[in-house]
This record gives sequence, structure tokens and C-alpha cells, in this order.
Amino acid sequence: MPKSLTVGQLIHQLDVFDHDLPVRLAINPDWPFAHLVGRVVEDQGDDGPAVFIAEDGQEGYLPPSVRTELDWS
Repeated sequence: MPKSLTVGQLIHQLDVFDHDLPVRLAINPDWPFAHLVGRVVEDQGDDGPAVFIAEDGQEGYLPPSVRTELDWS
């Protein structure tokens, strides 16, 4: 998995899922919580234009099955 995704690559990965499912961010394998996705904006990044996805609060611990799937266990 590349360290940097394009918008097209992210859409392609998400398109296989039910479009009505909620989305959560899995952050930090050493402190595995699920975070809510907030606003999405485009602005200037370190290497040029980029899309930024904001975190909008913490939901709770990641389920063990998600940690296993991400190789975080």
C-alpha cells in the first residue's frame, strides 16, 4: 500500500463498499481508536495541491478484528 493515495485511488478502494456505511478513521496502532471523519477540503500541501480529511472526534476503541486486519495486533 502506498504511503500517499490520490483521490481516485481512495474512491476506487471505497467504491466496493455499501455507499450507506459510516466511515471511520483508524489512527495510531499503539493507541487504536476509531475517529469520526469531518470536513474534506483542498488546499496547498507540502508538495503541491492536496485534499485534507479532517478528524471530527473519537468514537471508541477499534474492534480487535479491525486491528488484526490492519496488522496492528
